[in-house]
Amino acid sequence: HLCFRCARAIVAEQSGIRDARDMKISFRASNVDVAQDALTALINRYGQVDAETADVVVALGGDGFMLETLGEARALDKPVYGMNRGTVGFLMNTYSEDGLQERVAEAEEVQLNPLKMRAEGVDGKITEALALNEVSLLRGGPQAARLRISVDGRTRMEELVCDGALVATPAGSTAYNYSAHGPILPIGADVLALTPVAAFRPRRWRGALLPITATVRFDVLNPEKRPVRADADSRTVPDVRWVEVHSESSIVHRLLFDPGHGLEERLIREQFS
Repeated sequence: HLCFRCARAIVAEQSGIRDARDMKISFRASNVDVAQDALTALINRYGQVDAETADVVVALGGDGFMLETLGEARALDKPVYGMNRGTVGFLMNTYSEDGLQERVAEAEEVQLNPLKMRAEGVDGKITEALALNEVSLLRGGPQAARLRISVDGRTRMEELVCDGALVATPAGSTAYNYSAHGPILPIGADVLALTPVAAFRPRRWRGALLPITATVRFDVLNPEKRPVRADADSRTVPDVRWVEVHSESSIVHRLLFDPGHGLEERLIREQFS
């Protein structure tokens, strides 16, 4: 059962720190100049420790870099506090060099479970990958994709002719899913969004909301003539025969947000922008 648990998390208390100024931080930054400049400035001000011994990992970049950092920090069970040095920054906090340790100590923690993708290529190779936002299938050539969709082993749509389809988490529902006219899901909703991309037949099908426990399977019909690729966030598998997607409740990503600016508030605000 996937649980988006939003809790007040005082990182300093969890780490046994009496003073926020004693907090040990491991900084990571994307390769863009503005992120590298911020990395230098923050290390000079707050110091730098290895992620293994840090109380918190601070990521400097955009959402893509945050997803990469979360994957690395998960194995260490470290919370990640992001500051936007990229473009959109939906998963990031506002950048500031001042009072960082105090901001982190007062931050709200959101725990997110990712999707797990399992895909077979036309070469028979099986690939597994995790995605915090969505798993998507997209046509790999000029012809539309033809997909059969099953949910928990039961065929629900014999043939969807489309540019693609995706399964999105609540956290990822404002990303590619929203651009494909999928619904924005509340962060606490125990559902997944199944959304077509440019559906041609059935033309009016807008997708479905599924229980968080559901396993979705896409079978690619005639994959040699109509190739399809699968993407789990930034991990791409070309020329797939089938793809299975389910939420992975055993894996938890820990994100920190400034009070009043967490994911729940951002998802609500997005609907009124």
